[in-house]
Amino acid sequence: MGIKLELLLAVLIVAMLSLAYTVRLTDDAALKKVSKKEMEFTETTFVEVNTEKLISVLFGTHGIRQDGILTVNGVIYHTDSIEYLLADKGKYVGSKGYLDGNIRVKQKEGFNYHAEHAVYDKKTEILTINSKFTAVMDKNTIHGNTGWYDTRKKVFYAKEIEAVIYTAEK
Repeated sequence: MGIKLELLLAVLIVAMLSLAYTVRLTDDAALKKVSKKEMEFTETTFVEVNTEKLISVLFGTHGIRQDGILTVNGVIYHTDSIEYLLADKGKYVGSKGYLDGNIRVKQKEGFNYHAEHAVYDKKTEILTINSKFTAVMDKNTIHGNTGWYDTRKKVFYAKEIEAVIYTAEK
């Protein structure tokens, strides 16, 4: 009878150990709630420089970097050719900034632009306007549906425009 009891206890111990190692006691819901934010900031200025000069300045009231995408609220952007570029929201993927809401661009020389949606490519320095826009310089006014502006060459292309342009008398 003693041997049978030892055998029964050994089988129970093995069963309990195998059950303990196979049952997983973690809360998957708690693991899913973990944030994957790489960075979060408020009232921050990013300054890009090289060995020779200041390249650009970006200010945001609030921002999050997650999965390599930087999302910024209250965007204020400045380069040597753009006095300021303002937008309610910006989403930066690689070298492109996707801007939404009350976008205003003031050039150091040339037209000033107002639109609701635009994309700014930092490498080519081209602003693509994807919504209706207004461009103003002195009394000159242009309204259009879409357009793109090369900030290096100071050349603006637009489609379906209505314009009032004043020329100098000769």
